[in-house]
Amino acid sequence: GAPPDLCPAHSGVFQRMFKAECHFINGTEKVRYVARGIYNREELYHYDSDVGHFVGLTPYGEKLAQYWNSDPDLMENRRTAVDWLCRVSYKIVTPFSVERRVPPSSSQSIPIPSQ
Repeated sequence: GAPPDLCPAHSGVFQRMFKAECHFINGTEKVRYVARGIYNREELYHYDSDVGHFVGLTPYGEKLAQYWNSDPDLMENRRTAVDWLCRVSYKIVTPFSVERRVPPSSSQSIPIPSQ
């Protein structure tokens, strides 16, 4: 039969997603932190460390951004995310990504059953 319709507008299922990104330029010399709030494939708001505050992209996102931008503790947490999230993560992930000496391989081995 036909595949199920996965469009949230038709299924009654709603998707809420938070996405955090760390952008590295020349190692950790220049780091940019971006956080995005998405609902049903529409970005409602984002925080960009280069801007320094939340920006609402929809009417509801604007209300959230205004509320969060007025919270000094939350804003301090977002402003320091470049250090406590991005730079710390870079140190953890670097040995497995940037410093990887052997290129990744897509080969597979299939075991042959013994008779």
